[in-house]
Amino acid sequence: MKQRINADRHGFKNLGMFKTPSKSNVSLSALICVNLLLLLLSSCSSKPTDMRSLVPAETLVYLETNDLAAALQPIVDSKPFAEVAKNKPDFSALKGVQLTVAVTGFETTEEKLTDENSVGRVQPHFVAVADTHAWNYQAVGFAEKKLGDFVANIYNSEPTLEKSDKNGGKYFTWIAKDGRKAYALVIDSLIYFGNDESSIEKCLAVKRGETDSIAKTGKVQPADPKTLASGYVSTDGIAQIASIIGLKFASETSEDSEVQSAIAGILPQLLRNSVTEVSWTATKTGQGIEDKYLVTMPPDVANVFNETMTPADVSEPEAASYLPANVASITRYNLKNARVAWRSVLLILQKQADPIARKIIGEVSGTFFEPYGVDDPELFLSSVGTQIVTVRLDMDSENAAAITSVIDKPKFDQSVSRTFDASRLKFKSEVGRVLFLSRNGDMALGEFGPQFVIGELTAVNLCLYEAADRPRFDKNPNAVRFFENHDFAATTYGIDTTSTGAIVDLIAPAGHGDTQTVSTYFTETRFTKTGIERRTVSDFGLIGSIIAQLGAEQ
Repeated sequence: MKQRINADRHGFKNLGMFKTPSKSNVSLSALICVNLLLLLLSSCSSKPTDMRSLVPAETLVYLETNDLAAALQPIVDSKPFAEVAKNKPDFSALKGVQLTVAVTGFETTEEKLTDENSVGRVQPHFVAVADTHAWNYQAVGFAEKKLGDFVANIYNSEPTLEKSDKNGGKYFTWIAKDGRKAYALVIDSLIYFGNDESSIEKCLAVKRGETDSIAKTGKVQPADPKTLASGYVSTDGIAQIASIIGLKFASETSEDSEVQSAIAGILPQLLRNSVTEVSWTATKTGQGIEDKYLVTMPPDVANVFNETMTPADVSEPEAASYLPANVASITRYNLKNARVAWRSVLLILQKQADPIARKIIGEVSGTFFEPYGVDDPELFLSSVGTQIVTVRLDMDSENAAAITSVIDKPKFDQSVSRTFDASRLKFKSEVGRVLFLSRNGDMALGEFGPQFVIGELTAVNLCLYEAADRPRFDKNPNAVRFFENHDFAATTYGIDTTSTGAIVDLIAPAGHGDTQTVSTYFTETRFTKTGIERRTVSDFGLIGSIIAQLGAEQ
């Protein structure tokens, strides 16, 4: 590169470039300056790097983008972001920067809150590798300033910075007041950044040719230029994430230590035996960012679900008029035979579990229907139509209700008989809407024509009774797509009230307005011969969700 620049310099000298220019050659000198600048830029640029070749084969979770600016831009261009942020961040410095994030392990710690209560925290060990395609001094400056600012935001304080020459490059260590550390290494145009030195060392071992990269496994395909980003979770990654999910689900399900222990042991076993790999791509669409997930399952599991989770080819859009609009989520289950589908889930789960776990699964499976006041899931599912719509008022409580048509009234009454007493009639309107209260009064059952709504009292009331100031879901532009698309077994529409503020706080803190807004998402799920295909269109996408999580943890 040095020889090339010197040769060009001598050539320009012959044209008078390094003399005081006269008026006659000012325009020529300007033109030559522009050409020199373009030449310098081209000399420090390079072809796109295969980012898969930079991280180890044993990577558990892998994320990649070939243009960091392009991946982030749709987030700040979204309507919710524009409504809250006074100014958009400028991503021009990130244009063309390739980035991959590799999670190499998880660390679980327990933080004691009181003498009796504690909370578990999961810390992923990760390394982010960026190819800036810039000069080394530019990459060093970016790491010291931009990454330093990022670390300060995450730690919510100014950390101590230590600099050294190490591993053939410039090494940075940021130390927070509470002892947390972040690390960065700059070699040529590459920046390695992470919260674990061993993860960076694993990448350097790949660079030195001592270990294989994830590219050599054949599991991760080259990034499609049309995508904003892509990712992959390995079989080992599924196993470790399953253990984390088991602990989280157990802590939220029961306060009984024995029940928590049982769930924490069973759920990871089920997930590990039912899911082998997950791949993900993000693309920009006219409706927002589309995240597509392909969940690969063992052939015997995938075949069963493909046959039993078949979508019905009819719709019942009239349920939309009973759904309140401003709720956390609305899900439509559209199945040819809901009872058969439910049985197949239990069959697969029990087949993947040991004898003790099978017994526990049989005993606790009905708890999934308890928020809706259903005593006997088998009878309930055999008494209703092909469509069941559930609504959750918020994600932090059990305020939920279900709307469905009843095709076998005696079976339906029997499926809820322990919860509801028909003699406890509360209200009957002129249009035939009837509301029954549960025996303890906190749940309700309403019927209006062939449609029934059942669940928590507040949620049922919102569905059953219209109000002039209460918008309904049938006025939502997504309602038609929600009910008329028959290609998916499950469809969910939801709102998010927290992500926008968290994202703006992290990437545009100086431009935060006072406007409160919500973001939306639309998810469709189908079962295929290889597993599950899940597609979500949202304002921020998975990348935005990750940013929001980082912002919330500041």
